[in-house]
Amino acid sequence: MKKTLFSLLLFVPCLVVAQLDSASMHFTLSGYAEPYYGYDFSEPFDGNRPGFVYAHNRHNEFNLNIAYIKGAVSAQRFRGNLAIMAGTYANANLAAEPGTLQNLLEANAGIKISKKHDLWIDGGIFGSHIGFESAVGKDCWTLTRSMMADNSPYYEAGAKLSYTSPNGQWFFSALALNGWQRIQRVPGNSLISGGTQIQYKPTSGITLNSSTFLGTDKPDTIGLARIFHNFYGIFQFNDRFGLTLGFDSGWEENAREGDGSNFWYSPVVIARVAMNDRLTLAGRVEYYRDENGVIIDIGTENGFQTLGVSANLDVQIHKNAVWRIEGKLFNSQDKIFFDANGAASNSNAVVTTAFAVWF
Repeated sequence: MKKTLFSLLLFVPCLVVAQLDSASMHFTLSGYAEPYYGYDFSEPFDGNRPGFVYAHNRHNEFNLNIAYIKGAVSAQRFRGNLAIMAGTYANANLAAEPGTLQNLLEANAGIKISKKHDLWIDGGIFGSHIGFESAVGKDCWTLTRSMMADNSPYYEAGAKLSYTSPNGQWFFSALALNGWQRIQRVPGNSLISGGTQIQYKPTSGITLNSSTFLGTDKPDTIGLARIFHNFYGIFQFNDRFGLTLGFDSGWEENAREGDGSNFWYSPVVIARVAMNDRLTLAGRVEYYRDENGVIIDIGTENGFQTLGVSANLDVQIHKNAVWRIEGKLFNSQDKIFFDANGAASNSNAVVTTAFAVWF
């Protein structure tokens, strides 16, 4: 009953504002599909890529990473989005969510609370405020996601207050969240998590972003606090060359009293070069270190300490279609990659190709 009342309190004002704004309301419908094929040279026996890979994660089969249909409504003081999805991305990333929630990419509504300023309150399910990569491949410079993206939230549920400056250079938001990539809270957890985002665009070619998460991903009986920070800079130097720099770092309390906290981090560098209007090359170097297994728990002597390099080619077939191919190599301090016979190795190689279309 309380949940029903809360939902009414949240959405009834949105509907009222929508009715008042009906004369200026705009509705758009969009869709996206990204079939792919990946070949992992370790040839895993169960067809799954390593456990820290959540997108394009099937081996030696043609599959669908993500497809969605989205409706968006906007007006002077009201906005809302609803997107339904399917694919191996949804299977892997929303496995902990119950029932039909696993098929929700977005479901949110917002009200503008100031007539003079671009100040909004939104509630529902959103794409994450953390990181420069999303589930939608066409919006990312590389075909597959980086380790930092795959192992930080892709989505979140809660409420946010956001403000954009009149000149569009500054964006600020404060969020109340159900947890670390959670729609439904962890069983036994009664605490609300929080987050912030500050983004600065001094020119059309530069974006600087700082995002934080503060909360817990454990039941109240364990109650381990987690603090996480994501920073990235995107520098588009000219029409041909761009560079993205990113750095994630996180701290979480240790379950054993007196043992301090556990720390993990991940830097990444991505360079992209447009050869012409149709061909684009991108290269990536990344590293992920999580010795204590806070995010990637593999149970080896040195924990997860892995270097990744990749290169990909994009061919723009149409303004709404792109074909991509990428080669990626991982090298880890411990032998964490296994082949079909169960033999362990420090390295792993994969080639992935995808075709993305949208409207």
